[in-house]
Amino acid sequence: MNITASARTDPGKVRQRNEDAVLFHMPSAASDSLRSGALAILADGMGGASGGSIASAMAVQEISRSYLASHDAPPVALKRAAESANEQIYRRALQDEHLHGMGTTCVVLAIDPPCAWAAWVGDSRLYLIRGGQIYQMTEDHSIVHEMVRRGLLKGEEAARHEDRNVVTRSLGSHATVEIALWPEEYPVRAGDRFLLCSDGLHDLLTSMEILQIAKNGPADVASGRLIDEANARGGYDNISAILVDLSEPGSKEPQTVPATREAAVQVLEPPDTLASGEW
Repeated sequence: MNITASARTDPGKVRQRNEDAVLFHMPSAASDSLRSGALAILADGMGGASGGSIASAMAVQEISRSYLASHDAPPVALKRAAESANEQIYRRALQDEHLHGMGTTCVVLAIDPPCAWAAWVGDSRLYLIRGGQIYQMTEDHSIVHEMVRRGLLKGEEAARHEDRNVVTRSLGSHATVEIALWPEEYPVRAGDRFLLCSDGLHDLLTSMEILQIAKNGPADVASGRLIDEANARGGYDNISAILVDLSEPGSKEPQTVPATREAAVQVLEPPDTLASGEW
């Protein structure tokens, strides 16, 4: 299958600094990477005067470096790459008092057809758009989601809760962190479109609203429309989106290329048990 993508990040309408970082990597024929397939990473940083942007940049850089150089099976390689990023960010924060407490959420998608794998920490999300439906493929690590899981809040209450952006896990905030992984590899199909996004997007648009925008047009057009819509609704946070498309070789689908909008770093080159809609 062909794999193409568009990766965008935007500071939004309120914040002066963009603490998100995005990366899409597709090895070329001449690449020295040990991996075939594609790698997409999105990180949403937090903490310190400039700590958030440093943490998110370190996350995407270290995860891509470690994963692409690994001989391990994809889920093992993803887990070890995220753990390595956590260690590096944590050590950096200890070395600089201005960076104490910095950390970042992170969601990673690795695709090597016919399968895909995912890893994540925090509330940045991965969605799958397939057959005209949208599936949330990750579970938020947040106080509000935990309250919903325990039956203390309803979904509509969670969307308005004042603590909805308080995460319970992040890379770099502590010496160790539990990395969430899909329990098994996920079979992909031609026509699948994956969306990785920060809470600056999914806080302002419901899953069905995301679907209506993300399912139409080339990935570079759809990703821009998602960010524009989040900005139109206030853009109170940084907004990032990566759309990854799978298509049959020789298909007439428009080819997309990685692109950034004021990117924090340069863009480099669902399990069936999960239901559609909101968690």
